[in-house]
Amino acid sequence: MKNIELDWEKVDLIIENALEEDLGSGDVTTDAIFSSDDTCEAQIIAKQEGIIAGIPIAQRVFQKLDPGVTIAQKHKDGEHVQPGDEILEIKGSVRAVLSGERLSLNLLQRMSGIATATSKYVEAISGYRARILDTRKTAPGLRVLDKYAVSVGGGCNHRFGLYDAVLIKDNHISFAGSISRAVEFVRSKHQSKFKVEVETSNLHEVREALKAGADIIMLDNMSVEMMKEAVSIVGRSSITEASGGIMLDTLREVAETGVDFISVGAITHSSPALDIGLYMVYLPT
Repeated sequence: MKNIELDWEKVDLIIENALEEDLGSGDVTTDAIFSSDDTCEAQIIAKQEGIIAGIPIAQRVFQKLDPGVTIAQKHKDGEHVQPGDEILEIKGSVRAVLSGERLSLNLLQRMSGIATATSKYVEAISGYRARILDTRKTAPGLRVLDKYAVSVGGGCNHRFGLYDAVLIKDNHISFAGSISRAVEFVRSKHQSKFKVEVETSNLHEVREALKAGADIIMLDNMSVEMMKEAVSIVGRSSITEASGGIMLDTLREVAETGVDFISVGAITHSSPALDIGLYMVYLPT
């Protein structure tokens, strides 16, 4: 349960694939109207209050199109912005600015929306033990950006993929025959290389996971009353994670059960984009 750092190799691949998708053989509109010598000044402006995230990524888009553009950051990731606040100032090629506008805004808006939503969840349980976790419910191909945005908003990152942590879910348990056998298979294969998390849906399964030596016990779709009893059973022997349909209006009562983490898929799969715009002034040569 630790926050990821931006992997720029992955980020560059996302940007390059997205530019290929958008530009194809070229921006036929912009390239017909402006020459390669035409320059401009542009500002990226917040149109809505929120937490900004993705500034270095938005900047990278324009630099991919023209390494000669100059960009001044007026805010940093994680800062609170108000409508009218300038986020980036860009000077350089009109073609680079117009051709990169949509992609840079798409990424910046999505990431800022996730960061803003995450910050609301984090604030709602301020003072409680619980920390907000993301999930793998991210946009395919954009996980590194979605999870980075969660960390910018003050949340914690769960496993990045299927390769970096063990999470034994209901289907694993069903085919293994029991929680105990599933944990045994994992321990036999990986020894202590990974912490083992087990998904449980009732108190019997909680006790079985605890007896099997699970490092983390997920309390999935449990009532608040059952969660509270599960936390009492587990004590400090394992880490507890509440999961399953938890929204902002039910968050506080879940935190009051004493769980260590609360995972919320909605912060990455359903957060509305933050409204951000780009405004340009053409500088005739």
